[in-house]
Amino acid sequence: MARTTAGYLSTHKRFWEIDVVRTVAIIIMIVFDVLFVLNYLGIQNTGVPGPYKGFWWWITIVNVSVFITLAGVSLTISHSRASKKRSSFMLRGLKIFGWGMVITLLTWLIAPDQYVRFGILHFFGIAFILAPFFLRFRYINLILGAAMIALGIYLLEQRIFVDFPWLLWLGLRPYHFDTMDYWPLVPCFGIFLVGMFGGKMLYPQGNRRIHIPEFSHPVASVLAFPGRHPLVMYIAHWPILIGIMFALYPDKILPYLPF
Repeated sequence: MARTTAGYLSTHKRFWEIDVVRTVAIIIMIVFDVLFVLNYLGIQNTGVPGPYKGFWWWITIVNVSVFITLAGVSLTISHSRASKKRSSFMLRGLKIFGWGMVITLLTWLIAPDQYVRFGILHFFGIAFILAPFFLRFRYINLILGAAMIALGIYLLEQRIFVDFPWLLWLGLRPYHFDTMDYWPLVPCFGIFLVGMFGGKMLYPQGNRRIHIPEFSHPVASVLAFPGRHPLVMYIAHWPILIGIMFALYPDKILPYLPF
Protein backbone atom coordinates (compact mmCIF):
# COMPACT_ATOMS: atom_id res chain seq x y z
CA MET A 1 0.00 0.00 0.00
CA ALA A 2 1.41 3.39 -0.95
CA ARG A 3 2.05 6.17 1.49
CA THR A 4 1.09 9.75 0.85
CA THR A 5 3.60 12.58 1.09
CA ALA A 6 2.26 13.29 4.57
CA GLY A 7 3.38 9.84 5.68
CA TYR A 8 -0.11 8.48 6.22
CA LEU A 9 -1.47 5.23 4.90
CA SER A 10 -3.61 6.03 1.92
CA THR A 11 -6.63 3.91 0.99
CA HIS A 12 -10.10 4.38 -0.39
CA LYS A 13 -11.35 1.13 1.08
CA ARG A 14 -13.37 0.91 4.24
CA PHE A 15 -11.36 0.52 7.40
CA TRP A 16 -12.03 -3.00 8.61
CA GLU A 17 -11.18 -2.20 12.22
CA ILE A 18 -14.02 0.32 12.47
CA ASP A 19 -16.54 -2.07 10.90
CA VAL A 20 -15.51 -5.04 13.06
CA VAL A 21 -15.70 -3.05 16.30
CA ARG A 22 -19.12 -1.80 15.23
CA THR A 23 -20.18 -5.39 14.49
CA VAL A 24 -19.22 -6.41 18.02
CA ALA A 25 -21.28 -3.51 19.36
CA ILE A 26 -24.25 -4.63 17.23
CA ILE A 27 -24.01 -8.17 18.64
CA ILE A 28 -23.97 -6.83 22.20
CA MET A 29 -26.94 -4.59 21.36
CA ILE A 30 -28.96 -7.54 20.05
CA VAL A 31 -28.15 -9.65 23.13
CA PHE A 32 -29.28 -6.80 25.37
CA ASP A 33 -32.50 -6.28 23.41
CA VAL A 34 -33.33 -10.00 23.57
CA LEU A 35 -32.91 -9.93 27.34
CA PHE A 36 -34.95 -6.71 27.50
CA VAL A 37 -37.86 -8.19 25.54
CA LEU A 38 -37.84 -11.40 27.59
CA ASN A 39 -37.99 -9.36 30.78
CA TYR A 40 -40.52 -6.80 29.48
CA LEU A 41 -42.97 -9.48 28.30
CA GLY A 42 -42.64 -11.41 31.55
CA ILE A 43 -41.22 -14.47 29.81
CA GLN A 44 -38.02 -14.58 31.84
CA ASN A 45 -36.74 -12.35 34.62
CA THR A 46 -33.44 -11.25 33.12
CA GLY A 47 -33.09 -8.07 35.16
CA VAL A 48 -32.73 -6.04 31.96
CA PRO A 49 -33.10 -3.14 32.03
CA GLY A 50 -32.05 -2.59 35.60
CA PRO A 51 -31.61 0.56 37.68
CA TYR A 52 -28.82 3.03 37.01
CA LYS A 53 -26.16 0.59 38.12
CA GLY A 54 -25.09 -2.98 37.64
CA PHE A 55 -23.47 -5.02 34.90
CA TRP A 56 -25.93 -4.54 32.05
CA TRP A 57 -26.32 -0.83 32.73
CA TRP A 58 -22.58 -0.33 32.36
CA ILE A 59 -22.44 -2.61 29.31
CA THR A 60 -25.16 -0.51 27.68
CA ILE A 61 -23.43 2.77 28.48
CA VAL A 62 -20.10 1.56 27.09
CA ASN A 63 -21.67 -0.08 24.04
CA VAL A 64 -23.72 2.95 23.03
CA SER A 65 -20.69 5.17 23.63
CA VAL A 66 -18.75 2.98 21.18
CA PHE A 67 -21.51 3.39 18.58
CA ILE A 68 -21.57 7.16 19.03
CA THR A 69 -17.78 7.53 18.99
CA LEU A 70 -17.44 5.48 15.80
CA ALA A 71 -20.19 7.54 14.18
CA GLY A 72 -18.19 10.69 14.89
CA VAL A 73 -15.02 9.09 13.53
CA SER A 74 -16.79 7.84 10.39
CA LEU A 75 -18.37 11.23 9.72
CA THR A 76 -14.98 12.94 9.55
CA ILE A 77 -13.65 10.21 7.23
CA SER A 78 -16.66 10.53 4.92
CA HIS A 79 -16.31 14.30 4.83
CA SER A 80 -12.58 14.15 4.08
CA ARG A 81 -12.87 11.60 1.31
CA ALA A 82 -15.96 12.73 -0.54
CA SER A 83 -15.87 16.42 0.37
CA LYS A 84 -19.53 16.06 1.21
CA LYS A 85 -21.54 19.22 1.59
CA ARG A 86 -23.18 20.19 4.83
CA SER A 87 -26.60 19.59 3.30
CA SER A 88 -25.87 15.89 2.65
CA PHE A 89 -25.21 15.23 6.33
CA MET A 90 -28.32 17.19 7.26
CA LEU A 91 -30.44 15.13 4.88
CA ARG A 92 -29.01 11.96 6.39
CA GLY A 93 -29.79 13.30 9.83
CA LEU A 94 -33.38 14.07 8.86
CA LYS A 95 -33.75 10.53 7.48
CA ILE A 96 -32.46 8.96 10.70
CA PHE A 97 -34.61 11.28 12.82
CA GLY A 98 -37.60 10.26 10.71
CA TRP A 99 -36.95 6.62 11.59
CA GLY A 100 -36.75 7.71 15.20
CA MET A 101 -40.23 9.20 14.93
CA VAL A 102 -41.45 5.88 13.52
CA ILE A 103 -40.07 4.22 16.65
CA THR A 104 -41.85 6.86 18.74
CA LEU A 105 -45.18 6.10 17.06
CA LEU A 106 -44.82 2.32 17.33
CA THR A 107 -43.76 2.37 20.98
CA TRP A 108 -46.58 4.82 21.79
CA LEU A 109 -49.07 2.34 20.32
CA ILE A 110 -47.52 -0.61 22.15
CA ALA A 111 -46.52 0.95 25.48
CA PRO A 112 -47.92 4.49 25.89
CA ASP A 113 -46.50 4.79 29.43
CA GLN A 114 -42.94 4.09 28.31
CA TYR A 115 -42.84 5.14 24.67
CA VAL A 116 -39.60 6.48 23.21
CA ARG A 117 -39.50 10.29 23.20
CA PHE A 118 -35.83 10.79 22.36
CA GLY A 119 -34.06 7.51 21.71
CA ILE A 120 -30.84 6.60 19.95
CA LEU A 121 -32.19 7.28 16.43
CA HIS A 122 -33.51 10.69 17.46
CA PHE A 123 -30.08 11.47 18.86
CA PHE A 124 -28.19 10.34 15.77
CA GLY A 125 -30.55 12.33 13.57
CA ILE A 126 -29.88 15.55 15.46
CA ALA A 127 -26.15 14.74 15.76
CA PHE A 128 -25.74 14.44 11.98
CA ILE A 129 -27.61 17.72 11.52
CA LEU A 130 -25.39 19.54 14.01
CA ALA A 131 -22.06 17.86 13.27
CA PRO A 132 -21.20 19.75 10.03
CA PHE A 133 -20.95 22.98 12.03
CA PHE A 134 -18.11 21.39 14.03
CA LEU A 135 -16.16 19.78 11.19
CA ARG A 136 -13.63 22.62 11.00
CA PHE A 137 -12.68 22.20 14.66
CA ARG A 138 -10.31 19.73 16.27
CA TYR A 139 -9.25 20.45 19.85
CA ILE A 140 -12.34 22.59 20.39
CA ASN A 141 -14.40 19.46 19.75
CA LEU A 142 -12.38 17.57 22.35
CA ILE A 143 -12.78 20.29 24.98
CA LEU A 144 -16.45 20.91 24.28
CA GLY A 145 -17.15 17.18 24.10
CA ALA A 146 -15.46 16.53 27.43
CA ALA A 147 -17.42 19.39 29.02
CA MET A 148 -20.73 17.99 27.74
CA ILE A 149 -19.86 14.51 29.01
CA ALA A 150 -18.98 15.92 32.44
CA LEU A 151 -22.24 17.88 32.56
CA GLY A 152 -24.22 14.80 31.58
CA ILE A 153 -22.60 12.74 34.33
CA TYR A 154 -23.37 15.52 36.81
CA LEU A 155 -27.05 15.65 35.80
CA LEU A 156 -27.32 11.87 36.13
CA GLU A 157 -25.52 11.56 39.46
CA GLN A 158 -27.35 14.50 41.05
CA ARG A 159 -30.71 13.18 39.79
CA ILE A 160 -31.72 16.65 38.61
CA PHE A 161 -35.33 16.82 37.40
CA VAL A 162 -37.56 19.59 36.08
CA ASP A 163 -41.30 20.25 36.04
CA PHE A 164 -41.64 20.30 32.24
CA PRO A 165 -40.73 17.93 29.36
CA TRP A 166 -39.60 20.52 26.80
CA LEU A 167 -35.87 20.07 27.38
CA LEU A 168 -35.99 16.29 27.45
CA TRP A 169 -33.95 16.17 24.25
CA LEU A 170 -31.20 18.17 25.91
CA GLY A 171 -30.89 15.97 29.00
CA LEU A 172 -33.23 17.55 31.56
CA ARG A 173 -35.73 14.88 32.59
CA PRO A 174 -39.14 15.62 34.07
CA TYR A 175 -40.24 13.97 37.29
CA HIS A 176 -41.52 10.38 36.98
CA PHE A 177 -40.08 10.11 33.49
CA ASP A 178 -40.05 6.54 32.17
CA THR A 179 -39.07 5.35 28.71
CA MET A 180 -37.67 2.34 26.86
CA ASP A 181 -34.84 4.28 25.24
CA TYR A 182 -33.31 7.64 26.10
CA TRP A 183 -30.06 9.18 24.82
CA PRO A 184 -30.12 13.00 25.09
CA LEU A 185 -27.69 15.46 23.53
CA VAL A 186 -26.03 15.96 26.90
CA PRO A 187 -23.85 13.96 27.24
CA CYS A 188 -24.24 11.99 23.96
CA PHE A 189 -23.31 14.79 21.57
CA GLY A 190 -20.20 15.31 23.67
CA ILE A 191 -19.22 11.70 22.94
CA PHE A 192 -19.92 12.35 19.25
CA LEU A 193 -17.63 15.38 19.27
CA VAL A 194 -14.86 13.37 20.92
CA GLY A 195 -15.32 10.82 18.13
CA MET A 196 -14.97 13.58 15.54
CA PHE A 197 -11.75 14.67 17.25
CA GLY A 198 -10.52 11.07 17.17
CA GLY A 199 -11.40 10.80 13.50
CA LYS A 200 -9.31 13.85 12.61
CA MET A 201 -6.38 12.60 14.68
CA LEU A 202 -6.40 8.91 13.67
CA TYR A 203 -7.69 9.24 10.09
CA PRO A 204 -6.50 12.63 8.80
CA GLN A 205 -7.78 13.45 5.31
CA GLY A 206 -9.60 10.12 5.36
CA ASN A 207 -6.35 8.11 5.57
CA ARG A 208 -5.30 5.73 8.32
CA ARG A 209 -2.53 7.36 10.30
CA ILE A 210 -1.18 4.23 11.97
CA HIS A 211 -0.23 0.96 10.33
CA ILE A 212 -2.79 -1.81 10.77
CA PRO A 213 -2.50 -4.99 8.68
CA GLU A 214 -5.18 -5.44 6.04
CA PHE A 215 -7.24 -8.64 6.10
CA SER A 216 -8.71 -10.02 2.88
CA HIS A 217 -9.94 -13.32 4.34
CA PRO A 218 -13.66 -14.00 3.73
CA VAL A 219 -14.19 -14.36 7.46
CA ALA A 220 -13.08 -10.76 7.93
CA SER A 221 -15.62 -9.63 5.34
CA VAL A 222 -18.37 -11.53 7.14
CA LEU A 223 -17.42 -10.02 10.48
CA ALA A 224 -17.30 -6.52 9.01
CA PHE A 225 -20.57 -6.73 7.06
CA PRO A 226 -23.00 -5.88 9.90
CA GLY A 227 -20.78 -3.00 10.95
CA ARG A 228 -21.05 -1.50 7.47
CA HIS A 229 -24.83 -1.18 7.79
CA PRO A 230 -25.58 -0.14 11.41
CA LEU A 231 -28.84 1.68 10.65
CA VAL A 232 -30.22 -1.25 8.65
CA MET A 233 -29.18 -3.68 11.39
CA TYR A 234 -30.81 -1.56 14.09
CA ILE A 235 -34.09 -1.18 12.24
CA ALA A 236 -34.23 -4.76 10.97
CA HIS A 237 -33.43 -6.55 14.21
CA TRP A 238 -36.56 -5.32 15.97
CA PRO A 239 -39.22 -6.82 13.65
CA ILE A 240 -37.14 -10.01 13.44
CA LEU A 241 -36.90 -10.20 17.23
CA ILE A 242 -40.58 -9.47 17.75
CA GLY A 243 -41.50 -11.97 15.03
CA ILE A 244 -39.50 -14.71 16.73
CA MET A 245 -41.06 -13.88 20.09
CA PHE A 246 -44.53 -13.92 18.53
CA ALA A 247 -43.88 -17.34 17.01
CA LEU A 248 -42.62 -18.73 20.32
CA TYR A 249 -44.85 -16.86 22.77
CA PRO A 250 -47.94 -15.53 20.92
CA ASP A 251 -49.91 -15.16 24.16
CA LYS A 252 -47.28 -12.75 25.49
CA ILE A 253 -47.20 -10.59 22.34
CA LEU A 254 -50.91 -10.32 21.54
CA PRO A 255 -51.80 -8.01 24.48
CA TYR A 256 -49.34 -5.42 23.16
CA LEU A 257 -50.60 -5.34 19.60
CA PRO A 258 -52.52 -2.10 18.82
CA PHE A 259 -55.28 -3.96 16.94
